[in-house]
Amino acid sequence: MDLNVESDSRALKISRTMKARGLNNFSRWTEGMKKIGLIKTSYPNFTHGGDLAEYVGVVLGDGNISSFPRCERIIISCNSNNSGFVERYAKLTKKLFGKNPAVSKVKDKNNIRISLYEKKISARLGIPAGNRKAINYRVPKWISENRANVIRFLKGLFEAEGSLSIHLPTCTYNFQFCNKNKSLLNAVEHGLKNLGFHPEIGKVYIRLRKRAEVEKFREMITFRMYK
Repeated sequence: MDLNVESDSRALKISRTMKARGLNNFSRWTEGMKKIGLIKTSYPNFTHGGDLAEYVGVVLGDGNISSFPRCERIIISCNSNNSGFVERYAKLTKKLFGKNPAVSKVKDKNNIRISLYEKKISARLGIPAGNRKAINYRVPKWISENRANVIRFLKGLFEAEGSLSIHLPTCTYNFQFCNKNKSLLNAVEHGLKNLGFHPEIGKVYIRLRKRAEVEKFREMITFRMYK
């Protein structure tokens, strides 16, 4: 259960009104929740490793971090039909943050959101808050200099923004990452090359076309395999 005031619009309105009047109607409640451990009092950095690398990748691809006066919100959006994706990244969110995210369907849209409110999300993930299309992202060394982390990072990116098409009659293979953000395209290009692949480079895509490389990379990142 998310007990952050920012997660409820009514509570947020009351909080802002009290703040404007120089009052804190939630101070006693907040202190009580802190004492029994239901509200965090510290926000340590995440442990560097494969889980975090994959999570960073999927957030860069399908996520968004928004800033509010007292906390931040992270949202990962996905197709409602992809239940495996929803389950995997809801569990990974819980594993990293230590609490269950909200999983909700967007009204009148074929979309599900995995969301969570907490402080210092952006700083701990190393992803700027705001419009991800404008992000100038630099892959940190703890990912780029570790082969296993590079693989998990690329898995997150491809699970979010990747597509795989195979046409056996013509032996046509296309494993593609598509995005308008140049820094993410560069990250995918460099990651693939560091793993020994030979990607084709386009203005809004990076793709593998050779059968052997497509099959190898598909197996390497266990693409769309959630069990």
